[in-house]
Amino acid sequence: MKTIKPIKLNTYKTYINENLTSAEMGKLWATYMGNSMGKCILSYYLQHVEDSDIKTLLENALKLSVEFMKITEGIFQKENFPIPKGFSEEDVNLGAPRLFQDEFYVHYLKYASKAGMSIYNVAIPLVYRKDVCEFFRYCMDCTMDLMNQIKEILMNKGLIIKPPLIPIPDKVEFVHQDFLNGFFGHVRPLHALEIAHFYDNIENNVTSKALIMAFAQVAKDEKIRKLFEKGRDLTTTNIQNYMQKLHDENLPAPSFLDDLVTTSTFSPFSDKIMLFHKMDMFSMKIRGFGNSIAVNGRHDVGLVYTKSFTKIASFVESAAKIYIEKGWMEQVPHAPEREKLATN
Repeated sequence: MKTIKPIKLNTYKTYINENLTSAEMGKLWATYMGNSMGKCILSYYLQHVEDSDIKTLLENALKLSVEFMKITEGIFQKENFPIPKGFSEEDVNLGAPRLFQDEFYVHYLKYASKAGMSIYNVAIPLVYRKDVCEFFRYCMDCTMDLMNQIKEILMNKGLIIKPPLIPIPDKVEFVHQDFLNGFFGHVRPLHALEIAHFYDNIENNVTSKALIMAFAQVAKDEKIRKLFEKGRDLTTTNIQNYMQKLHDENLPAPSFLDDLVTTSTFSPFSDKIMLFHKMDMFSMKIRGFGNSIAVNGRHDVGLVYTKSFTKIASFVESAAKIYIEKGWMEQVPHAPEREKLATN
């Protein structure tokens, strides 16, 4: 049902022959890099999947990654924009032994789809060129369809619990002066938005922990392996802190997924793609903390997220330094260096 009335304007329109804006370049670049990584990861997962429903889910996700890359490439080629190197068959060994159980793939797809949707969601209000607008709208619609399939499989196969149930309010209420209390005096129960974000952060982090635990298990470079181990431990601490807040309210939380990682030490992925993956996804956690703090009202909850933010930001910086040191980091499109131009 259409509820929005059309508006007919004979004014400015953005056509596909206009130059890409910085927002369009940046979001297209990020989309290409993320799906380039996803193509490699999902291609490996498909080598070791027995459940037919989960296999179809992985096939659907892989097709989307390939299609999104192809469309992005087409836009870049029209603009004579250099195609990012991204990741290729050099970064994945399809013959490597199984590293994850089938159930993990579904949790991973939810984790990765959330990241993709955050890129597309931010892009849609910022892009104006017709073909780019249509592309990101298409990306969002397809990823939402995939997310629905993911949730259906998670629930039908009993792989996850829904967010906690709380009572429906009896009436409209207004908060009192103790609303912000978290350490002293009367501390109110968590409200629905605080619970939702704790649940979401736990859900993301249990998947993240299993993934980085597997990466630490197979990484070849000692420095990268130790960083993964550090990331694994700080993720564990964060999960425990979030779970404790829910348990204090007698509310359930998603469980760990560590048992879905096999004991294989043979790496299916290059250190380059694994380091990029965790650097990228830990950066997404920082955005998640911002969203969580924005709806929070209790001082103790705010402190939990502030501590998490500081530790995660430190991990991302350490990962970026190694990535740069190895010569792996591609340059995001950037503004001109006017000072250099003036000296030439």
